[in-house]
Amino acid sequence: MKKYIIIVLMSAFMISCKSKAVAVQNNNTTEVVAKKDNKAIEKHYENKLDFSTLNIRASARYEDEKQSQNVTADIKIEKDKQILISVKFLGITMAKALITPTTVSYYEKIKGTYYEGDFSSLSEWLGTDLDYNKVQNLLIGEAFDDLRKGEYTQTIVENLIRLEDQKSQKIQKAFYLDPEKYLVQKEQISQSAENIKLEINYSDTKTFSQGTIPTTLVINALQPKGTTNINLNYNNISFNEELSFPYSVPSGYKKVLIK
Repeated sequence: MKKYIIIVLMSAFMISCKSKAVAVQNNNTTEVVAKKDNKAIEKHYENKLDFSTLNIRASARYEDEKQSQNVTADIKIEKDKQILISVKFLGITMAKALITPTTVSYYEKIKGTYYEGDFSSLSEWLGTDLDYNKVQNLLIGEAFDDLRKGEYTQTIVENLIRLEDQKSQKIQKAFYLDPEKYLVQKEQISQSAENIKLEINYSDTKTFSQGTIPTTLVINALQPKGTTNINLNYNNISFNEELSFPYSVPSGYKKVLIK
């Protein structure tokens, strides 16, 4: 997949990268087994954004070992219903994606291709469960998974609350929350057997009446074929506007299949 599509579907395509990230270690960590009514998890969900629509204008930088590219991204979210992402270079739309709870559609201009499908085919291709909520959560700074449904071991690492998933043996997941507002600061996803690791970092939060949202998102991965990094900065954020979600594939584009 080309860099524009990677930016459009950040969560899906970065999870697919067979990458290696360095895990944070701290010898002074005190381990506590998290109970079902984990207070840190409860506090995290007290910070959920309360909005009907969200409009974000962002600058993005994609970089791998062969190339780097600065683009802009317009991200529109109708909460729990649809996400429209447009990636532009010098004001020209290079890629666009429309994501709903049941469908994933995108097109990219460089090769004139498009994709239409659902999350089941993407999940099978990526080797991990993917759904609309995970994409939405990643963009607004909430935990990628629903922490209330997991079983976690809680530790303190570099003054952050680290929640490590205990349910899955194949996929290792860790979520780092700050101890004051319980916002996500970092997420790590890895498959040791496949040498797959991914790290997502959040910073520079901004608080609105609807809640607090990070304005900087950094995705780092090291693949067998090279490194991949995406920096996304939210320059303008507005809530609860009346938004349109126009999406149509230009004529003459070729449909691609994910196998």
